[in-house]
Amino acid sequence: MATENSKDVCDSPLEAASSPEPVGVRHSPPRAPPRRQFNTMFGVVVDAHDNKSIDFGSGESPYHRRMRLKLEAVEKSEAALASQNSTGKNKTEAGIESPANDSSACSSASTGNLERSPTDEEKQAAEEKLEVEEILEVVMDAHGAPVSEVVTVQHVKGVVAEPFKTKSAQNRLLLKGGQVVNDDLMVQADVYIEDGIIRQVGSDLVIPGGTRSIDCRGKLVMPGGIDTHTHMELPFMGTKSVDDFYWGTRAALAGGTTMIMDFVLDSKGVLPLEAYNKWREKADPKVCCDYALHMAITWWSDKVKEEMAVICKEKGINSFKVFTAYKDVFMLRDDELLKVFAACKELGSLAQVHAENGDVIAENCKKLLALGITGPEGHYMARSEEVEEEATHRCIMLANQVNCPLYVVHVMSKGAADSIRRARSKGAVVWGEPIAAGLGTDGTHHFNSCWRHAAGHVMGPTLKEDPSTPGYLMDLLANGDLECTGSDNCTFNADQKALGKDDFTKIPNGVNGVEDRMSVIWEKGVHSGKMDPCRFVAVTSTNAAKLFNIYPRKGRIAVGSDADVVIWDPTAMRTISAATHHQKVDFNIFEGMTCHGVPKIVIANGRVVLEEKELHVTQGAGRYIPTPCFSQYVYNRIQCRDVSRAPKKVEREPYDGAIVEIKMDDKKGSVENPITASRDSMFHSRPPTRGGGRNMHDSGFSISGESLHWNAACTRECKALVIAIMRAVGCASFINDFCLVLMLSHS
Repeated sequence: MATENSKDVCDSPLEAASSPEPVGVRHSPPRAPPRRQFNTMFGVVVDAHDNKSIDFGSGESPYHRRMRLKLEAVEKSEAALASQNSTGKNKTEAGIESPANDSSACSSASTGNLERSPTDEEKQAAEEKLEVEEILEVVMDAHGAPVSEVVTVQHVKGVVAEPFKTKSAQNRLLLKGGQVVNDDLMVQADVYIEDGIIRQVGSDLVIPGGTRSIDCRGKLVMPGGIDTHTHMELPFMGTKSVDDFYWGTRAALAGGTTMIMDFVLDSKGVLPLEAYNKWREKADPKVCCDYALHMAITWWSDKVKEEMAVICKEKGINSFKVFTAYKDVFMLRDDELLKVFAACKELGSLAQVHAENGDVIAENCKKLLALGITGPEGHYMARSEEVEEEATHRCIMLANQVNCPLYVVHVMSKGAADSIRRARSKGAVVWGEPIAAGLGTDGTHHFNSCWRHAAGHVMGPTLKEDPSTPGYLMDLLANGDLECTGSDNCTFNADQKALGKDDFTKIPNGVNGVEDRMSVIWEKGVHSGKMDPCRFVAVTSTNAAKLFNIYPRKGRIAVGSDADVVIWDPTAMRTISAATHHQKVDFNIFEGMTCHGVPKIVIANGRVVLEEKELHVTQGAGRYIPTPCFSQYVYNRIQCRDVSRAPKKVEREPYDGAIVEIKMDDKKGSVENPITASRDSMFHSRPPTRGGGRNMHDSGFSISGESLHWNAACTRECKALVIAIMRAVGCASFINDFCLVLMLSHS
């Protein structure tokens, strides 16, 4: 029998909870409960007694499947051992020997050894079961009570990522004492979050026990930012952008952005569905925050149009981007643009455009290289402001012809912004998107004596040399002429930029911004007094959610919205530097800029991912967010215009008057030019004089040198005589014409 002080150490915390007074022992001395923190563990279950199944993922991940298969293997192995056991020992459901019914096990308790050594199969099964049990014990130990739920854990095999700390993964949070800021109001209120959703907003909230409270006094509680324009791990110009979906989304969270919208941008000839699948395969295992996708259309065919419908209806993408730049790579012609715009209108999607005149840029590049200009300044010189302005105006006009809503990405110049402003004032359904780079710096850096510094600012469209451009764009953003903001984050390290060290056309285009966008806009917009915090929320989050039809799930602090929240300290300051940023790129275009306004705590899907300047992110924790078509914010006006501006036939009495007879050319069988009806009348269209003679105002010669009255046999002397006679009879006004015809006839 077991001694009075002997204790049983169960293989499962559930068994330990169900056996408060164990009477047997398996190990002596008793082992301490495992305390290993798994790098895949990011979910902590609170209030486990509700006995609910919690799933932090969107499906069974490879890790979940592996653990399920291991458990099944353990059960099969132990069942086989049980059937072979001739002693008929009692076993529990998990295959553990019951000390209460096994006298031999009890008798060996004093020695601390099992009756026999385990086989290799039993050792392997025990190790596999131990791994699962330790995960369960981590959950139990966090709350001091046994857990019987199924906890779903996400894991990306073979990739190193930072684990969530247990304290930052609670699914119940109370944000207390802050100023809640939405695009339309600011109010002092508490915010209660549970299971990744905002459940309550107000004061004197009734909150369940076990909720973590975060003091937000003196801070602003705002919706997480939505970056409408990124290019993570984009294959471009012979290389690939260095910030992939892990590094890019990690940096986004560090800056207060809780969702990105990336572009599916593949080579010409690749169909949309194939490109979509590539991007999902790249993004899903790596994203640390939620993301959505835009689709680029870089070529046109009936098959592309067919797959656009599938992309909208089945894959959750409601925006398509076209290019008027990058000739022979991505650029579409005007007739193709019209077809894409018409298809977008039919599908209820939003057309987007990169607006620059690709033909002009190509010619300018040739000229500059011929002049020996090969440095980064050549990139700027080839793209004057009017190149962007013309293309912007042209695309607005083309979209308006088919009543298609248009979204102009990365508006970089005053001229392009003014084109959008003027079109909106005339009622055009068009929106403009400035980016962090264009709002925070200018194009004077292209002329820096350091090649790396200058090349680090190369992007398309270019930053403009006029130092007043960023402030002008911010003014239009603040007053509503421009709509929302992205970063166009497409980063390349020095060795990648060096591909164009001898030819600026080969420098990979792209800059950073996904991490610094929120702080730059706060500094240049709110801190400068150009916009208030509500407008800041609108241009960094809410307007994007409305445009792409994910509002109010995203972009708002309200009951039922996703718990993507930024606790913003408007008084804190930070200095931007490549040495301290969280991106993988080795350069930062905002180097040395001091920004007022810093995210103190960032919450993504109800989990604290940034706190006390430390990131606690999990690779693959982000979700793909579908963007449905026919956004009301976009299409309410479009649908009304289809009715109010539909062409209407004018009802009138039929014409019953005379109709001129058109002469036909017998030789060609076609209608003659009504202006020059026949060759005979080409030079004698005026009526004769009163005396019946020829009207002298008619010329008798054609440009080709032929004459109706002179043939090629006329000598020079005869022609000179005619001129003399004309001068004598007062026809001097025709002498010059006559001489001109003579010169042409001899040329």
